[in-house]
Amino acid sequence: MQRLEGKVAIVTGAAGGLGRAQVAALAAEGAAVVATDIRPAAAEAEALGERVRFLAHDVTDFARWQEVVAETERVHGPVTVLVNNAGIVRAAPIEEMSEGDYRAVIDVNQVGVFLGMKAVVPSMRRGGGGSIVNIASMDGIIAHPGVAGYVSSKFAVRGLTKVAALELGHAGIRVNAVCPGVIETPMAASAPLAWLNELPIPRLGRPEEIASLVVFLASDEASFATGAEYVMDGGYTAR
Repeated sequence: MQRLEGKVAIVTGAAGGLGRAQVAALAAEGAAVVATDIRPAAAEAEALGERVRFLAHDVTDFARWQEVVAETERVHGPVTVLVNNAGIVRAAPIEEMSEGDYRAVIDVNQVGVFLGMKAVVPSMRRGGGGSIVNIASMDGIIAHPGVAGYVSSKFAVRGLTKVAALELGHAGIRVNAVCPGVIETPMAASAPLAWLNELPIPRLGRPEEIASLVVFLASDEASFATGAEYVMDGGYTAR
């Protein structure tokens, strides 16, 4: 039996990078997956197989969240896994960053996670429980200059994760955060990477490595894990 047989998952930010890898890994382990993104990606979802369905989705829109959950439940039954993966970054020093850019990052990375949990919890209750995995960042543990919105949002995701874990544990809903380091995705393409040689594991992470951790947290193997932060950053934050 596959590790996620019978699970019903929603993955946001699924059109590429980390999200696409998570969708592929969840489906490979037997989950029915609804992959969502604000960008058109239906063809990509179809390429991942019959277990995957794509829905267009703006994670800052609660009404759309409700529609996505309702459609997922209509087709597959109650949602049992949510991966809040959607995220954006805007880079500029605080003095130069526009209010619009800062708010845009907070809306997607922080408010989107809150709305996702709020929308999916009733479905998980109907299904008898579930697992929520919020994708934070090593930038939610340590700060870097020039990305105030991103750092602030990822620190907040860690806090939201812990509050949700405390509130939802008695309902059989586990909530954990994954904190990746710099992963080989388009978002990392412009990052200065000379410091990689200073890491204990001196390379970029791979999307599939993060996806394997998400699969574990989504599975019943992690049935006693909640309110925790799982860091996969090549040892960056160990310094």
